[in-house]
Amino acid sequence: MLRLTRLDDSDLARLESALDAAGLPYDDVREAGRFFYWSDGPHASFVGLEVFGGDALLRSLVVPLGARGKGLGRRVVETLLVEASESGIERLWLLTTTAEAFFAAIGFEPVARQEAPPAIRTTREFRDLCPASATFMKLDLARNRL
Repeated sequence: MLRLTRLDDSDLARLESALDAAGLPYDDVREAGRFFYWSDGPHASFVGLEVFGGDALLRSLVVPLGARGKGLGRRVVETLLVEASESGIERLWLLTTTAEAFFAAIGFEPVARQEAPPAIRTTREFRDLCPASATFMKLDLARNRL
């Protein structure tokens, strides 16, 4: 399995640059309550979480352009799912404008934005950074053990 390493503050510029290059929002990555990780290996990929008890918002999955389509993104997400489950997270939520099929193949299901828990609704990503047209998705980790 892939290994994910938690980023510290000195690594966030690298994350912001990768998100910017991928056209993903990065305005709030330095705010409290966000945890970002990078994958080991030759193609540094990033992913993050905002945790609210048993719920978490999956954030900022970015895989370098040259490494896409080779399964790296899936391995990054699957590794994060195991770690999230082991840390007590029960449900993962996400917003996407371009990767609905990718996340559906992992087990995420589209849900109405109104189903978002109150804490998820308060995030900048949910309120401001992702457009209302973004697909909102959920994965129940208890039902989908990896």
